[in-house]
Formats: sequence, structure tokens, C-alpha cells
Amino acid sequence: MKIRIIEEYDVSNIKDLDVKLAKKALIKAFKKRFHTKDNATVILVDEKRIQEINRDYRKIDKVTDVISFEEHDEAGYMGEIFICIPKAILQANEYNHSLQREFTFLMCHGLLHLHGYDHLNEEDEKEMFSIQDEIMDNIIKR
Repeated sequence: MKIRIIEEYDVSNIKDLDVKLAKKALIKAFKKRFHTKDNATVILVDEKRIQEINRDYRKIDKVTDVISFEEHDEAGYMGEIFICIPKAILQANEYNHSLQREFTFLMCHGLLHLHGYDHLNEEDEKEMFSIQDEIMDNIIKR
């Protein structure tokens, strides 16, 4: 599995966030869990950009934390994940855990969407969140 990171939002000065560490941990966890060699792109954005995406593609005109777009092709490309860094910072503070944990969680959540998981109903949510918890428990201490 390969994950390409695009920094539309510069995270180089955020001391509590190591994007490469999250990427490495999730690649290892997803390879172990799914035995996958697929590829994805993670795009780090600000509130304005994610609100535009949310409005244009989901018809919800508000800021959100993560949005995934599946795009499976024969070369093994799964799609794109947009993560709003300011929203991740806010949520890390609200939930009283590290930004590293929040960012890793959001990337994990997005990758699960690219693997076909969703939480539109209670049964699907239970399955997705169980796998999400399993992966997070294996890579980050809460």
C-alpha cells in the first residue's frame, strides 16, 4: 500500500503532528488487516477548501473533518481523502487527545471509506467503527 500526501495546508510548523509517522503506521496496519497493495492520496486542506468540497459534492454547506472519494481503478488506485487540519486541531482539543491521534484517526476513517466501509446505518456503522477501533488500538495508545 502506498499513500501520497499533498499539503495544500502547510503542516511543517505544527509541532504536534508527524504526518509521515501516521502514514507509516496506517500503511502497516492496513497491509496487516486487508493484505492490500492499493494506493491512495491524502490531501491536507483548510476549512474553506473542505467546506467547498462538502458543499459541491455532498450538498452540505459546512466545514467537516474528512471527506473520501472512492475511485478504484485497475492500477490499484483507491481514491482521495481530504483532511481539514484546522478541524483536526479543534477536535483534538475538544476530545482532549493529541493532534497526532486525531489526524491518524481521520486518515484511518478515510481509508476505511476507500475500502468500501460506511456508517449510513447502524449495522454498517458498528462494523466500520469496530475495524476502526481495532486499527487505532494497534497503532496509538489512547
